[in-house]
Amino acid sequence: MAMKNKERKKIIQAIPFMLPSIAGMVLFSLLPMLIAIALSFTGWSGLGKFSFSMVSKQFIGLENYQRLLSKGEFWTAVGHVLYFVVLYLPLSFFFSMLVALILNSGRKLSGLYRILYYIPVLTSWVAASLIWKWVLSSQYGVFNSILSIFGMQGPDWLTSKYWAMPGIVLASVWKDMGFYGLYIFGGLRTIDTGYYEAAQIDGAGKWVTLTRITIPLLSPTLFYCLIMSLINAFQIFPQVQIMTGGGPNGATQVPVERIYTYAFSYFKMGYAAAFSWLLFLIILALTLIQLKAQKAWVHYET
Repeated sequence: MAMKNKERKKIIQAIPFMLPSIAGMVLFSLLPMLIAIALSFTGWSGLGKFSFSMVSKQFIGLENYQRLLSKGEFWTAVGHVLYFVVLYLPLSFFFSMLVALILNSGRKLSGLYRILYYIPVLTSWVAASLIWKWVLSSQYGVFNSILSIFGMQGPDWLTSKYWAMPGIVLASVWKDMGFYGLYIFGGLRTIDTGYYEAAQIDGAGKWVTLTRITIPLLSPTLFYCLIMSLINAFQIFPQVQIMTGGGPNGATQVPVERIYTYAFSYFKMGYAAAFSWLLFLIILALTLIQLKAQKAWVHYET
């Protein structure tokens, strides 16, 4: 009983320190979510003053959701982002793992490498997108100029419906590999070196050590990176908006770009809110599937 009273007293003492964080979460996360739910059932344009009386006057029920699910545009945007995910995840994990292994190798100037690999993460997406728009330009881009040195003609990256999304993937991998690489590097540092010493005594090679020791013990970190990268991939927007604007011919239209367009270009705020909630449900479903599937490959040390 005395222990419970002490715990209750500690909680009461902690509440004043937690209030600013709780208030911020309610005002900037929970309240906007509730408003978005209400708006998704209305035909509000976003131009008038928001009020609960407006919500009741412009209430249209499930009409926004029915229109979205019946239109091919929604499924096309989801298909585009799935195509992005298929290209992005393997490349992102490969280069992030490569970065982490280089940083963990203990070579000279490893501190400098950490800074260099992390610079793209610190760069704003606006600046990074403009840089890559120049790099992938079919007329004066650096990428195609390098290919021409080897006698290869580079594609029209951002003006071709076949190459626009791979171009966005290249920019995204370059921007994110330092972020996930640093996480994986942190996971590598937590692995007990005794495992590697035992493997060396047994005569295990580098490939066996990587696949039988490093990756299994690193699986919790890889799982976290997988969830975060998948969520971020489904929410891609700035690189698409700046590099292609959803083109060419809608080849890079993705859900968040469509939400932005409907909300602030077409002034269909209720429709955009419904779009955003359907995107949320897709991300939630994929995350729950990953949480369920982790039991098959994620190994937590006990």
